[in-house]
Amino acid sequence: MSELAERSGVSSGTIKHYLREGLLGGRDQIVRTSRNMAYYPENFVDRIRLIKRLQEERFLPLRLIKDVLDDDPERAARLVELEDRVVERALAHRAEAGTASRADMARRYDVPENVLARLEDLRVLSSDGYDADDERIVAAISRFRAGGYDEALGFTVYDTLRYREALEPLVAEEVGTLLDRLAGEVPVERAVEIIASGAEPLRELIGAMHSKMLLDELREQRNR
Repeated sequence: MSELAERSGVSSGTIKHYLREGLLGGRDQIVRTSRNMAYYPENFVDRIRLIKRLQEERFLPLRLIKDVLDDDPERAARLVELEDRVVERALAHRAEAGTASRADMARRYDVPENVLARLEDLRVLSSDGYDADDERIVAAISRFRAGGYDEALGFTVYDTLRYREALEPLVAEEVGTLLDRLAGEVPVERAVEIIASGAEPLRELIGAMHSKMLLDELREQRNR
């Protein structure tokens, strides 16, 4: 037990709790040599580390972790690794590209700072510095305002919530589908590359489909 605790980085008390909760599989895997001595399988080390990561980084309760591990522990580990690599790559790219302040964006695109602040509150824009995607959103809002979509006609920042609420289930389904199809099917590095390469085509696809559907809806309303 002491060796298992040292190698997994988790206390023996926590490991015993995992055992009681059935998180480490059947007790038939444990070889007891005396009342106070036992040997544990090698795969317990990685399994314990995964449980701790799911607790601390995903904030999952032990009950849900048990369900995940009972279903397919190897796949769960691959999913966690893939998620981490994708997020790490995105954060590294963001740090390398740098961010701009709210004041800089306000000056660059002639959008009032209080408008940008409200968009941050709505989680449409980042609150810790604006990256390239944030800048695209601000640039689009600037063009909207220049084209007449302003408060005088009833257009406000809260209209962006319509798009956020519509996109949230789509994004959740997209991420689930990507991870489900890529985890374990291709090496992690290749999976990360595939996800990154799809960002720009996906943006173009959604924009083109939206324009097409908008025109179709206008035609239908005219016909009605």
